[in-house]
Amino acid sequence: MITDLTEIRRQGEKLRAENLKLRQHLKRRSFPDRRLRVIAEQVESQIDCTTCANCCREATACVTERDIERLAKLLRVSRAVFIRDYTEETADEGLILKRGAGGCVFLDGNHCTVYEARPQTCEQFPHLVRGPGSIVARMWDMPDRATYCPIAFNTLEAFKEATAFRPAASK
Repeated sequence: MITDLTEIRRQGEKLRAENLKLRQHLKRRSFPDRRLRVIAEQVESQIDCTTCANCCREATACVTERDIERLAKLLRVSRAVFIRDYTEETADEGLILKRGAGGCVFLDGNHCTVYEARPQTCEQFPHLVRGPGSIVARMWDMPDRATYCPIAFNTLEAFKEATAFRPAASK
């Protein structure tokens, strides 16, 4: 299990093309989602996200109307004030939480200051164990996430081992 973020960045970038091929491998062979989920759960259970919080530094967090309502209530501000002060609109992702030099506006060290009301996308991150659709359907973003998230990186490596994945490029 690799948890060093520098090593994950290095290996994740090196394995990006291979990780893209992994999705096709899983899709072509119709691996049961339940089997992949068990592997992802095992990896996730071994990593404490609060010792890392790299997702909060690297990824953006899209917010839904429901997220806005929960967060505004927690912060005791109006919906309009929350949107003005804590979100920004992007062309490709829509409404996201603002980011500063250290990542998400709500990140303090390695801890989320709004954890109990965090957006659904944060709660489901890295979207291997939880999220809409099958794991294979959510694999599009995993090669990128495997460059900064220990759970994503180690889960993809475990998927490769469990499914006897051998990329053609490494022959």
